[in-house]
Amino acid sequence: MPARTASVSRQTKETTIRVEINLDGTGVAQLATGLPFLDHMLDQVARHGLIDLTVQANGDLHIDAHHTVEDIGITLGQAFDQAIGDKKGVTRYGHAYVPLDEALSRVVIDLSGRPGLEWFVEFPRARIGDFDVDLFREFFQGFINHAKATMHIDALRGRNAHHIAETVFKAFGRALRVACTPDPRMGDVMPSTKGSL
Repeated sequence: MPARTASVSRQTKETTIRVEINLDGTGVAQLATGLPFLDHMLDQVARHGLIDLTVQANGDLHIDAHHTVEDIGITLGQAFDQAIGDKKGVTRYGHAYVPLDEALSRVVIDLSGRPGLEWFVEFPRARIGDFDVDLFREFFQGFINHAKATMHIDALRGRNAHHIAETVFKAFGRALRVACTPDPRMGDVMPSTKGSL
């Protein structure tokens, strides 16, 4: 199997983002987004997805974190799309349930080629430290649009906003890992009756 890696840079008037990804890594992350809580969440994706991930971002944080978070999601989605290639032989579907104390989240992903996000996550407060929880959805929407995948994210239980966010990102990493894993029974076959994804 060829190396499933990619390096993508994105520059706008609002942000400069660089993402490197290795889908067959060991969970090593080098993160410098300017947003410590987002770095913490992306580290969960790398570790639980066994994805090597480098993210460097410079954005207009003096205005708001929105552009930076959304553009990181977009760039990560572009890098993922490049790294996964034609998707022949992959499992295609992945899901994970992850608990953290009282919180429990479920993420289900389909590398369908069709962007779609179903987001059912409610937080008990608007911010975790300085981080606006509304931006999590923007991150995942940006990722899904450019990774060309369908994903359902459900926070099933939780009272602590940090716990809820962490279970979402851990479950995302684990679901992604399953979906990307080569299926030895599939061989080099496209996991779709249409012949393409």
